[in-house]
Amino acid sequence: MYKEVILNSEISKVLSELGHGDFIAIGDCGLPIPEGVKKIDVALQPGVPSFEDVYALLKKSMHVEKKIYAIEAEDSDLLGVMDDGVSYEKVSHEKLKEMVKHAKAVIRTGSVTPYSNVLMYSNVFF
Repeated sequence: MYKEVILNSEISKVLSELGHGDFIAIGDCGLPIPEGVKKIDVALQPGVPSFEDVYALLKKSMHVEKKIYAIEAEDSDLLGVMDDGVSYEKVSHEKLKEMVKHAKAVIRTGSVTPYSNVLMYSNVFF
């Protein structure tokens, strides 16, 4: 569920259409995006925009019930960014890539940090 303004019209549309339990993915520029899943590519160059910037904006703009990220990301600085009190699950990177097939959309960032991918599940505001 959508809660704050985002100027990117494609992201704004996806957020406004999310129902409880739907999810989006934020991915690094190497995350494979399955055929049939909407890709919103905001990557401009390596590192721009960063995973951290996109995650922070999406976190402010939607009601998040839980997030899922890869176990392999545990050694990454990304976990500090995502340490925000939202419940989470960890799965293998291979499992996460399988789960992306069911995402409402994948937002592709410019991140070149391995495993900088997260699934964000929509919650309701009440």
